[in-house]
Amino acid sequence: MTLSQKNYKRILKFQKSEITASILYKKIAVLMHESKNKDVLLEISQVENEHYKRWRSFTNHDIKPDYLKIFLYRFLFFILGETFIIKSLERNEEFDKKELDDIAAEIPIAREISDQEEKHENQLISMINEERLKYVGSMVLGLNDALVELTGTIAGVTFALTNTKLVALAAIITGGAATLSMAASNYLAQRANQSEDAVKSSVYTGMAYLITVIILIMPYLLLPDEYYVTAFVIMLLLVVLIIYLFNFYIAVVQTAAFWPKFVEMAVISLGVAALSYVLGIGAKYLLGIEI
Repeated sequence: MTLSQKNYKRILKFQKSEITASILYKKIAVLMHESKNKDVLLEISQVENEHYKRWRSFTNHDIKPDYLKIFLYRFLFFILGETFIIKSLERNEEFDKKELDDIAAEIPIAREISDQEEKHENQLISMINEERLKYVGSMVLGLNDALVELTGTIAGVTFALTNTKLVALAAIITGGAATLSMAASNYLAQRANQSEDAVKSSVYTGMAYLITVIILIMPYLLLPDEYYVTAFVIMLLLVVLIIYLFNFYIAVVQTAAFWPKFVEMAVISLGVAALSYVLGIGAKYLLGIEI
């Protein structure tokens, strides 16, 4: 079959995508805990390899897999969990399906492959059953409260104390106490609702809070005493980065809109920081404290 140059390049891209997916699904399958999920991924891996061979029959050209993508997805599996990886793979399948539909007029076999890709998508969705997703609400509670409360605290004391180590000390005391308080409050709230997962829920809330506290305090611990302005700027950038990454994770695993949630959380956290800064400066001059 004579292919147009555009479709020839597309098929080469499909080949790379298929062989990469085949190897990736096989490697992810080994990491799966449930045997059902593992079997499904191994089956999909085999089908993807068959797709690669079909595309190769058009180009007569071997393509190397994207080893960087394979490494990255395997690494992210341990950090973000199987739901994030599966949803990401699902997005890739959906993108490839649109391109397959575009070339179906010239290459009829593309329609068959497109239908199989859609089947894969449905199989992937049916696999999703991850414990941590049940506690997304608890993680949101801990993360959001830490961002708002600690960002406000740090902003308030940074220009009042003008010393990175003093600010870090105040933040550690506040953050440590607030972590325990948030975990205990979430536990009591869950117990009041007669939840059987009160302990796990409180742990997820406390861990999300604690990790956020550690990240936000780090600039103040690492920089010299007089670099409190630099530490404050870095802290604000970390706040935005945390909000971005967390909302991206939620958008993927829950198939939700990203930008509205990101903007909302960023505006609230940075708005509280701005108000706390004014409060800290005002309190310093009102009390006549000079440090």
